[in-house]
Amino acid sequence: MDRDVDVFIIGGGINGCGIARDLVGRGYSVALAEMNDFASGTSSWSTKLIHGGLRYLEHYEFRLVREALLEREVLWRMAPHIIRPLRFVLPHHGGLRPSWLLRLGLFLYDNIGGRDRLPPTRTLDLTRDEAGAPLKPSFTKGFEYSDCRVDDARLVVLNARDAADRGATLLPRTEVTAMRREGAGWGLTLTDGAGARSEWTARLVVNAAGPWVDRVLKSSFGRADAHNVRLVQGSHIVVKRPFDHDRAYIFQNADARIIFAIPYEDDFVLIGTTDRDFEGDPADATITAEERDYLLQNASAYFRHPIRVEDVVWTFSGVRPLYDDGASKAQEATRDYVLRTDGTAGEAPLLNVFGGKLTTYRKLAEAAVEKVGELIGVKGEAWTEGASLPGGHMPVSAAETLHQHLCETHPFLDPALAKRLARLYGLRAQEILRDAKGLGDLGRHFGADLYESEVAYLMDQEWAMRAEDVVWRRTKLGLRMSEAEVAALDAFMTEAAAAAPDGQTQGETSGAR
Repeated sequence: MDRDVDVFIIGGGINGCGIARDLVGRGYSVALAEMNDFASGTSSWSTKLIHGGLRYLEHYEFRLVREALLEREVLWRMAPHIIRPLRFVLPHHGGLRPSWLLRLGLFLYDNIGGRDRLPPTRTLDLTRDEAGAPLKPSFTKGFEYSDCRVDDARLVVLNARDAADRGATLLPRTEVTAMRREGAGWGLTLTDGAGARSEWTARLVVNAAGPWVDRVLKSSFGRADAHNVRLVQGSHIVVKRPFDHDRAYIFQNADARIIFAIPYEDDFVLIGTTDRDFEGDPADATITAEERDYLLQNASAYFRHPIRVEDVVWTFSGVRPLYDDGASKAQEATRDYVLRTDGTAGEAPLLNVFGGKLTTYRKLAEAAVEKVGELIGVKGEAWTEGASLPGGHMPVSAAETLHQHLCETHPFLDPALAKRLARLYGLRAQEILRDAKGLGDLGRHFGADLYESEVAYLMDQEWAMRAEDVVWRRTKLGLRMSEAEVAALDAFMTEAAAAAPDGQTQGETSGAR
């Protein structure tokens, strides 16, 4: 393996993986190190939306909203298996934002960004529309508009997979423990999960470590005063589904914030998010009782039947690394991204990535690659807008019927399993099913509808090493599996990894398949 690359990226979240994919597709040699699993930080703890950010209009973030709105359908076309359109119902609350203001905001939302296939806003009579049935009778009027939902962790992994398919070297569970300028280049020391060290060189380093971006600067450069990001904790609860239709809700709160209630994994609803400043190690973020009660209280202010603590089946919390623009409140801090270079003429350049959001990751990557070109020379042209992610090379309409095709080619499949495989893997679901003639051909059953063939695929192609990688990031089957089943899966994966031939580890994966 060549350990001398053009660009070395620190961080395997959506920004790092998106930048790696764009760079390698233009002809740069690229390596990326992630200290944990891909998407194990901020990128898997989102509200699972590809959206313009309706509320950002109130903070005059028009450029960010426009860019995000333009990206919705671009990303939908790139990955129609993991990104799907979703209609949002905004009930009018008489004591909060006036109806005219909501109409104005939604008019701008419909018209300042690209909207080709997504339907426009419409007004709802909640006394007649089924969306009003789960709500309190006092909510008689509402608005419905379009955005998209996404499987956030899979968006990250598919960017990583495509980068590796194009020749990038991906190093999960590998930490950059030292980096130093060596003339016009960088020397980096890496340590993997087993404690093995390796030395790399690069012409340029990209610091895309998300919530740990300042920590990289402090540990590698001794900059004790590095403070570029504002850590904001966002927590979510997942509850038993309180309504039957497939639309989401956006609720206004008395504190001027909003929360979403989004259909999730068929049988559940995801409610979030909170915004509170966070201090400490982002890896330690957990939902507080105060945050949980805030979400329960504000959702129950709208739903006819209150959402109670006993309805909560799962919670998750993550830290968003927002660029610190000095805003007085966490919810007012910009969601825009900032790229900054470090290094004087003749020194090895460092590119730091601050902020960003899922929806604009591809545009952030393009902007970052432009910076790379300015610093070490241009290679190739922008290409990602029309390039599908793995499994997504199909019309968006075909994604809706792919599960039916899987049932036709594999009649033994339960329709729910076929639907799940189609949504997670798209056309690559065939690589899991292959020529199976029955469930027995899929190998050991681990619980829910998880079989050995899928686990083997995730270990071989998507860097899964532990049960949590499978049940909480690559899939969300942790919602349906018992602790004993997850433990048995973990034991199986540990044994399978130990039995793999020497040198065939997930620690180093590169090259086209």
